[in-house]
Amino acid sequence: MSGLSLSTTRGGGVAETASVAVIAIAFVIPWISQNPMVYSLANQMLIAITAAFSVYIMLRMNLMTFAVPTFMAIGGYTVAILGLRHGVTDVVLLGLASFVVPALFALPLGALVLRLTGVYFVLVTFVLTEITQLVLFETPGFTGGSNGLVGMPVVTFFGLELGDNRAVLQVTIGLALAGAIVTAAVTRILRQHFAAIEENELLAQSLGLVVWHYKAFGFAVAAGVSGLAGFALVNMLLTAHPTSFSPLSSVNYIAYAIIGGKASMLGPMVGGAVLIWAGEIFALRGEYSQFLFGFLIVVAVLAARDGIVGTIYRLGVRFAPVPSRPSLNAATLHVPAATEPQP
Repeated sequence: MSGLSLSTTRGGGVAETASVAVIAIAFVIPWISQNPMVYSLANQMLIAITAAFSVYIMLRMNLMTFAVPTFMAIGGYTVAILGLRHGVTDVVLLGLASFVVPALFALPLGALVLRLTGVYFVLVTFVLTEITQLVLFETPGFTGGSNGLVGMPVVTFFGLELGDNRAVLQVTIGLALAGAIVTAAVTRILRQHFAAIEENELLAQSLGLVVWHYKAFGFAVAAGVSGLAGFALVNMLLTAHPTSFSPLSSVNYIAYAIIGGKASMLGPMVGGAVLIWAGEIFALRGEYSQFLFGFLIVVAVLAARDGIVGTIYRLGVRFAPVPSRPSLNAATLHVPAATEPQP
């Protein structure tokens, strides 16, 4: 494995701790700003980062998944159905449901798709998102069809309604924090297992590692984290609509993780924040926005092969001053003088 892999170094836990801490610090945003644009940008960044965490978990096992929008849709529609049709508004219960339901759905699905690797796994997960779109549009009695599920009730926390812009952002931060904690815990505890699978799956299996179990568990956890992102998105929009979970959005989530750097949790965070912010800036250029956004991705991939975080780490290691070692001389060695042999 690469000696510069942040997730496998002795201080690898620092990246996980820093990621969780940064998201926790985001709770101060509603208290230092009243700008709706700031709230909107922060919501978009945190949702993108949470979805990118799901991609990051799978990349730890050398699997690139396009299924993030599918599990986001399952989590988002679960919350919408519970709120609209069953009157469940407690944010804690909804958060648990948005994590557990996609995770449970991923378990039997993983039995089918996790036996595939490489381009075959990528292809199947992308087709899965296309099937999800078809199901969402063609089942109006359950999902609302092309109209979606509109008019969600405001979520509550111990009876307190969380309906204004500040409260919506706080809910998004809370869900992102939950996703970050789960991601940090899983990738930290199973670090060696995931690293063995990523390095050489066949060798790991021959040495007794039950590879399929760890891949299925990681797949289920990644699905649950995606569900949290889906809950945050539906809560921000107050509607669950198929276009919010388009198959092409999976490309963005993968880009966030890879451009930020897949070697540590800081990668999806940096990649998501930078690309969302850049997308907002480029949107002011009208018809050139997509070209500029794509050009930025190409430049980032070519200039930073290890991602933004990985490249910064590599440069830091290269240019960090090497600590000087004391020179060895007679004064420092304190070599005792030789004695003359007795006659």
